[in-house]
Amino acid sequence: MLSRMRAAVVGDPIAHSLSPVLHLAGYASLGLDWDYQRCRVPEGQLGEFLGGLDASWAGLSVTMPHKGAALAAADSVDPLAQAVGVANTLVRHASGHLTAFNTDVAGIAAALREVAPSSWQPRRSVILGNRATACSAMAALGELGCTSHSVIARRHGGPGSTTLVAHALGVDHRPLLWRQDEFTAAALREADVVISTVPAGVADPLAQFVAANAPAHALLLDVVYHPWPSPLTAAWHSSGKTAAPGWLMLLHQAVDQVRLFTGHQPDVDAMRAALAGALG
Repeated sequence: MLSRMRAAVVGDPIAHSLSPVLHLAGYASLGLDWDYQRCRVPEGQLGEFLGGLDASWAGLSVTMPHKGAALAAADSVDPLAQAVGVANTLVRHASGHLTAFNTDVAGIAAALREVAPSSWQPRRSVILGNRATACSAMAALGELGCTSHSVIARRHGGPGSTTLVAHALGVDHRPLLWRQDEFTAAALREADVVISTVPAGVADPLAQFVAANAPAHALLLDVVYHPWPSPLTAAWHSSGKTAAPGWLMLLHQAVDQVRLFTGHQPDVDAMRAALAGALG
């Protein structure tokens, strides 16, 4: 059995995070008495926090606003995280060496696979948002065979944008402005999958427009898991289409993190049950 270790989720704000529920259930399923906490780390202070980690730390789950900084702070970077340009996981080795990973990609892909029919083969997507989670969504869709993406955002380009990730992945990228016009409607009508990566409330004004224009076979993943269902998901369901809940992404990305921290595959059903209990 591995010795008692520590891990945490870092970000700001962080009090809402359900990562402790998932990780503690995962460790318990492996027979590990590990500690996992929420740590509020303001923007710009991740490096200072990392400098205070000792040998008892196995790793960190990283959320906003540190996903870009985590990549820069790591001693080595997994190729997928390098391609996506953001990391949500830092694994600390016995030597103190930090390796950055991105498990959001696996989480998004697994969430969509759970609700998709066995014959589903997505080719075109619409992504709402243009930053860290949108970049992970683009990579996840690539793993599912989808290589043509329309990205709806208020601003395009700049560090950490999907424009750079599309170039790195060699996929088709079409930037669209955040408004209800003929161009966004046309992109939605061609979509096999829609992923909303924006915070709670941001997509609400577009909810009915998105649901009305997407075809009947299209799948939705809204990464928002509180409140649930989001207005976007509610509109999607009202139009008779299938949606993956945001908590499925949260579950599967955490499963991958527990595996990276411990070196063992946790019980997914135990983690799912713990999350369901926390969400009510």
